[in-house]
Amino acid sequence: MKVLVLYDYPPSPGGLATQGDLLYKGLLEMGVDAHAVHFESAQEKEWYYRWFEPDVVVGVGYWGHTPQLVLHPQRYGVQPVPWLVADGYIANYQEVLNALPLILVTSNWVKEMYVRDGINSDIIEVLPVGCNTDSFIPFKKDDPKILAVRESLGVAPDQLMLLTVGGDAASKGAQEVMQALAIIDKKAPDWKYVCKVWPQPRTKAQNLIDLEMAVHLGIEKNVTYATNTISRSFMPYLIGACDIYAAPSRLEGFGMPQVEAGACGKPVVSIKAMGMLDTLIHGETALLAGVAQKIVVDHVTLGGESGFEAKHNVIFEEPRTVDYRANVQDIARYLMTLMTDAELRDKMGKAGRERVVENFDYRVVAKRFVQIMKDKLGIV
Repeated sequence: MKVLVLYDYPPSPGGLATQGDLLYKGLLEMGVDAHAVHFESAQEKEWYYRWFEPDVVVGVGYWGHTPQLVLHPQRYGVQPVPWLVADGYIANYQEVLNALPLILVTSNWVKEMYVRDGINSDIIEVLPVGCNTDSFIPFKKDDPKILAVRESLGVAPDQLMLLTVGGDAASKGAQEVMQALAIIDKKAPDWKYVCKVWPQPRTKAQNLIDLEMAVHLGIEKNVTYATNTISRSFMPYLIGACDIYAAPSRLEGFGMPQVEAGACGKPVVSIKAMGMLDTLIHGETALLAGVAQKIVVDHVTLGGESGFEAKHNVIFEEPRTVDYRANVQDIARYLMTLMTDAELRDKMGKAGRERVVENFDYRVVAKRFVQIMKDKLGIV
């Protein structure tokens, strides 16, 4: 089997790049003849098509990347298999995608979104995102690297550290977490809430809105926003420094940070919806808040990034749910439960670690990928 993997290569710290890179790493360790190339590098991709002659080109992205992941390899007679996430609504390329023999998606919820928006369910297979369980491991509290992370974030030794990681924090449910913390603040043990976000213009604007909310809630002294650029090498220690990973995400097709938190032996507070239904087990590895609100729209405005002309309006016959909001009262109750019960935190963290190693280790995912290629495409 010869596999060409298309993603943001060499990998940036982002989720899609990590998704592709871990599959590539797993395939190489299995002895599969594989190469990686940037999904937008037309010349280099063509170079691989010509001399490597891959059996399959697997490309990581979302439906809007169809030209790069599907149409480009098809132009050169190579079989594409896109491995896709969802962003709330699949607005274009249904005809192209339905003509494929196989599409991979990251969770059952993502599959539901593609089927809802016109993709044939028979060609869709769920392949979860891998996790490097050699890097994301439980650390001792007195590990110098863990102590250094907490100190750099201004977290006192006797404080409980709650953590949310994302491109921005609001999309990962940070506003709901802050509202919950304001409810339990006077009763809970001393805490610090750290939001690690990526430095970009959109994030800066959102940070100001989030921090303004923290001021209105009266918890701003206990909320820290970290906006530095960091590498994937630092992430295990950042997650390892927290006591609870809190991310009741508003839109999540898989939940990579939640899985990485589990690998680090951390209990997770999230939302009972979307990709988390695949990755987390309520009451065992995580506490999942109910859905308080679904954000529904009756139209979207798209452009060239989606294969349309600028300001193209799509009107839905039936309104679409494009975002979720977790129940704040549930979050408050679950946070309080975990913050006051160290034994439960440890128990759920250990269960989370076991689940990730068994189901989401990148080597497990690579083996699943190879088996799917054999079963669905006859590639060996």
